[in-house]
Amino acid sequence: MFRLLGVLLTVLFAIATAIVTWPQFFRLEQSFPFAQLVAVRGWLVIGFALVLVLALLLSVSRRMRGFAASIAIIALLGGGASAVIGLTRGIGPGEMPEPTDASIRVMTWNTAGEAVSAERIAQEIVSNGADIVTLPETSEEVGERIALMMREQGQPMWVHHVQFNPEVTNGPQSWFTTILISPELGDYSVIPSSTDGTSNTGSVPSAVVMPVDGHGPTVVAVHAVAPRPDDMDQWRSDLQWVADQCPGGNVILAGDFNATLDHMSGLGVDGGDMGACRDAAARTGNGLSGTWPASIPALAGSPIDHIMATPNWTPTGSHVLSSADSRSDHRAVVVQYEPAG
Repeated sequence: MFRLLGVLLTVLFAIATAIVTWPQFFRLEQSFPFAQLVAVRGWLVIGFALVLVLALLLSVSRRMRGFAASIAIIALLGGGASAVIGLTRGIGPGEMPEPTDASIRVMTWNTAGEAVSAERIAQEIVSNGADIVTLPETSEEVGERIALMMREQGQPMWVHHVQFNPEVTNGPQSWFTTILISPELGDYSVIPSSTDGTSNTGSVPSAVVMPVDGHGPTVVAVHAVAPRPDDMDQWRSDLQWVADQCPGGNVILAGDFNATLDHMSGLGVDGGDMGACRDAAARTGNGLSGTWPASIPALAGSPIDHIMATPNWTPTGSHVLSSADSRSDHRAVVVQYEPAG
């Protein structure tokens, strides 16, 4: 009886290990609770390591030796596989090359409302030389203050904005999304379907801005709802909407996706991660650096904030900003792009 129980537990542990390590194979990457577990690969590696140590301790007992050895092997394989996946995406720290005449820099930061001051945001934009900035949970008023401070420093930015439920006074900061774009990229305008919500993410707003004069990329400031148990359907719908915004052409996605690359399996086309757009951090050795929560080390966090672009842009560097002196629960991400070819 004890041997049968050991075999059963070993089989169940092997199945669970396979699912949490690569849920895409079982098409469970967007299902609760596997979506939540695979979002923190760093913790998965730690968890498998602890199981491995426990199994080795149990192997001291002759009666438990066979069972413990089986569990240890499975834990070693699971932890090793998760570690390899993380290493292939890159653990950072990312480095930024010197800008060129043709390069652009894109920055995204979920500022958690007014948890981050306009002065601090403007400082980071200037110090990182960003040309495009997407700010989920940042109001238009704060965006205008940032632009004013940047203009005074000789780096003007146009401000674009989408707000859900504008008729509600003192609504949650998650109903705001603001975009700043350098005038050097031309004139831009928010498309009507973003403003009126006829085509947008469901609970918190994203924003699509397009060049008015025909130059520059279409920019999508992304904010998908978090995958809480009660919001899983909306979360999946939001991710599909984001992927649909990048069918090809000249597009940059940047924002709080509330999803890692594991969750995006099946949403990419032609080698993309979301539609035709490709994640910059994973292609510049920084894909496992966690952006949330900012209160824990980056490698223990979840990389849910992304900057992606169509293949006509080549990422040459990425950087996840330090969370020091920031009260936001997200870290900012900066990417440098060069025109492909």
